[in-house]
Amino acid sequence: MEALEQEIKELIVTSLALEEVAPADIDTHAPLFIEGLGLDSIDALELGLALQKRFGVTMSGDKDEVRARFASVAALAAFVAAHLGAKHEADRNETSESQAA
Repeated sequence: MEALEQEIKELIVTSLALEEVAPADIDTHAPLFIEGLGLDSIDALELGLALQKRFGVTMSGDKDEVRARFASVAALAAFVAAHLGAKHEADRNETSESQAA
């Protein structure tokens, strides 16, 4: 999970062009919005698009669910890991079904 957290930190810095912030400066458990890193709603949209491009995740759901996913780098990493795990499982099942046919 640490590698995924690091990748998300790097994605935050590059996709939001945070010139004065290094990935190592971002606390994994600190809030990303308002306090903590201080991101805003426009940053959330840009970060959501970057996550979609990199990992294929979409931030659908109600407002509270989406807010919880963006709470911290750790929360984003857990969401992405769950998505990638579900995708991997679906791909594995699809492969098994096609081999059985």
